[in-house]
Amino acid sequence: MSKTTSLDEAVTRSLERYFRDLDGAAPYAVYEMVIQAVERPMLEVVMKQAQGNQLRASAMLGINRNTLRKKLQLHGLLGR
Repeated sequence: MSKTTSLDEAVTRSLERYFRDLDGAAPYAVYEMVIQAVERPMLEVVMKQAQGNQLRASAMLGINRNTLRKKLQLHGLLGR
């Protein structure tokens, strides 16, 4: 996939703004910050598309169902 997507562009703009807003302060845990910011809404949307079916959602995401359950639990999304 060579063409930049709107999601790519949004992440790039957000990170550039984040670094600019640091105003000289040292960045910390950028990877974890980005993963946390993107993962929860992604899981919410995919679970909605899968109508709450974790097996279907895990297939859509391309991850193991147990991994999906761990991520749902981490984000407080189990039982929704």
